[in-house]
Amino acid sequence: MYYGAASNANNTSQLMKQRSTNMLKIKLVNNHNLQVADRLLSLQHECLPYDKPYNTLSGYWWIATTADNVDCGFGGLVNSVRWSDCGYLCRAGVVPNSRGRGLQKKLIRVRVNKAKALGWNWLVTDTHDNPASANSLIACGFKMFEPSSPWGARGTLYWRKKL
Repeated sequence: MYYGAASNANNTSQLMKQRSTNMLKIKLVNNHNLQVADRLLSLQHECLPYDKPYNTLSGYWWIATTADNVDCGFGGLVNSVRWSDCGYLCRAGVVPNSRGRGLQKKLIRVRVNKAKALGWNWLVTDTHDNPASANSLIACGFKMFEPSSPWGARGTLYWRKKL
């Protein structure tokens, strides 16, 4: 009987997580709007407190919000500076209380779709000491590779996806 009760509690918890993920909205935002730029900067500080904020004036940016319209994640996509037919997943983050619900994978997928719409053939990105992000990239079809001229710090893992 105890096993069944624990199983039911776990199923309820999983169902609530799934419902809360389905209630999230991800919108492409106008990154040249001052209020949007402030939101993106705040999200970068909250999600990635030890990283230098990324310049959000170029490329395409998305903000994820809860059903209550509270910002809970973001993602950016820019043209690659190395390859002409390629985009770069430049920055993404999910606020701590929204992690573990698949939001990062959703942010990756919207950026993959935008890259396809732009006619790009490849997407690249990198991670450093971040297994959760690496696992999300793998789940979305990215493969590790070794660039001929690495651009990140020592220990950086490089990822690419053929579109």
